[in-house]
Order: sequence, then structure tokens, then C-alpha cells
Amino acid sequence: MSRIPYAHEHQINLCHICGYACAQELHCCPRCDSPVHRRKPNSLTRTWAFLIAGLIFYIPANVLPVMYTNMLGNSSESTIMAGVIDFVHHGSWDIALLIFIASVLVPCLKFAVLGMLLVTCQRRSQWAMVERTRLYRFIELIGYWSMLDVLVVALVASLVQFRELSSIEPRIGILFFGLVVVMTMFAAMSFDPRLIWDAEVEDV
Repeated sequence: MSRIPYAHEHQINLCHICGYACAQELHCCPRCDSPVHRRKPNSLTRTWAFLIAGLIFYIPANVLPVMYTNMLGNSSESTIMAGVIDFVHHGSWDIALLIFIASVLVPCLKFAVLGMLLVTCQRRSQWAMVERTRLYRFIELIGYWSMLDVLVVALVASLVQFRELSSIEPRIGILFFGLVVVMTMFAAMSFDPRLIWDAEVEDV
């Protein structure tokens, strides 16, 4: 069974913006006039930079208070995890779960998957290329909803205001958390998933 030819064997590159198949000698897409590259320029370096920046911002986002809560007369400034624990102790499992998923689970998942993709691509690994591509698509899909993470505190504040003798206000930690979201979005956008398959092309 004959294999499917690669794009470079047909002397074509795909536009990153509109997907138009362009001849390799073209530097601009004839359809949308965007720059055309065989791979995103400096994809691994830029992705590492954004990912490391996100990890750096994630430290103050978890150490500094992200919200001030006043529930039944008891006021306190809470970090992300402390806020989750406080809501659990007050019986607000729904709010605690919302904060934990959007503010802890999703960012950690992004860091882990993007880091794994970067390391395996740099090592030219052929391990589980299909699965790694699907993982990138999953992270890309999460990226469409990343701004939901930034609005978590505002959403929680709206929910809490309906409860008697309860209030909540954002604090400086939420700013760093917003920067984490932005950096991880840029990291996902900078990564070129075709680099996953370059190891296979080199062996052909």
C-alpha cells in the first residue's frame, strides 16, 4: 500500500490563517495576504517562553489572596485553595467545585500537556503521535473557554451576593491569575502541532 505524500514533497505550504495551499516559493498567501511559513517561526522557543512566564505568574496567583469573603460575619482574605476549602466548609460544594476546576485543574492540565508536547518534540520522539495531536486539540479547545477562568471570581461574587449576610470581592491575586490565563493561551497559539510529525518525516 503506497503512503500518502507529504506537503513538502508537493512543494506546498498551508497558510496559518485561512488554510490556503500555497506554493513554497510564495512568502505571502494570495488569498488573505498573510505571511506563509512551512512551520510557525521559533515555535518551540516562543511556546517555552510563554509557558515559563505562565508558571512564574502562577506562583503569586496561588500565594497572594484572590478574594475577600465575608460569610455570616466572618471575613477573611483567601488564596485559591483556601477559598475552595472555605466554600466546602460552608456547604457551598457547587461554588468550590467551580473554582477548583477553573482555577486549579485547568491551568495545571495546560502546563502538563504543553510541557510534555514541547519536550517530546524537541527529542524528536515518535511516541504516541496521534494521541499527542489529540491532546493538543484538547488544549486548544480549552483555550476557547480560557477567559471563563478570568471571570470565575466575578461569577462567584454574583452567586454569593444572593446569599444573606455574605459578600465577596476580588484581590490582587486574581490579576496574576489573569496573566496565567493569557500566557497559556499564547503558549497554545504559538505551538505548531505539525512539529509532532516532523520526526516521522525525517525518517522517510
